Amino acid sequence: MGLRKFKPTTPSLRHTKISDFAEITKSKPEKSLTRPIKKTGGRNSNGRITCRNRGGGHKRLYRIIDFKRDRLDTKADVLSIEYDPNRSARIALLQYEDGTKTYIVAPLELRVGDQIQSTIENTIEFKAGNCMPLGKIPLGTAVHNIELKPGKGGQIARSAGTSAQVMAKEGDFAFIRMPSSEVRKIPVICRATIGQIGNVEHETRSIGKAGRMRWMGRRGGTRGVVMNPVDHPHGGGEGKAPQGNPHPVSPWGMPTKGYKTRKKKKYSNKYIVRRRGAKK
Repeated sequence: MGLRKFKPTTPSLRHTKISDFAEITKSKPEKSLTRPIKKTGGRNSNGRITCRNRGGGHKRLYRIIDFKRDRLDTKADVLSIEYDPNRSARIALLQYEDGTKTYIVAPLELRVGDQIQSTIENTIEFKAGNCMPLGKIPLGTAVHNIELKPGKGGQIARSAGTSAQVMAKEGDFAFIRMPSSEVRKIPVICRATIGQIGNVEHETRSIGKAGRMRWMGRRGGTRGVVMNPVDHPHGGGEGKAPQGNPHPVSPWGMPTKGYKTRKKKKYSNKYIVRRRGAKK
């Protein structure tokens, strides 16, 4: 597991740093756990573009991931660690004792041949890949794939290299420090998976060229300052004019570039103990 560099035989290869995929043990996905994806080009059900600069990209199959881990107190063997084009993390193929196969997001320490399980009431070993309620997890433990509502499935800390930390427990809630440094209260009956998610080097990779972004379905974007006034509020002017607007806005006039859009009286404010970026 690491990054692969290239000899600078072309301008783009000089700066390219991508994964060496050393941890991958299987090249093709489990056919029964895949389904097709229809590309939208950034358009919604009405055919209107709601997400700009999307289109093209390599054809993909969606891997059905088990975020709920609802097969309880049954051991599963890790058959393989695989690449998933739909997420930054690697995925692990599990096989349970009855032959059922599922995918999960692969923790950093998980290896082929390991046995993991999930539980609600019983006590199991504290090792990477095991899933249990927050109330049973020791303080200071790194966790991922954390539920916000019991039984809904993991929603927090699911991307490459991320993990949250169990800081404290008080009554019916556990205090979890998020990857963003925010501290949040989550019910102790919600479950989480032990360990940090793998593919830690994903954050330090360098795409190297625009073509690789096109393979991912991301097209180039145009800056507002180079448009005409009819196309963007930042556009127009003689020659290479600056933005001009002291309050930068989106193409539709909404404040942007650091403007906070969270509602002041959002229902979940009562669960946030310390906001991200707050001074200690």
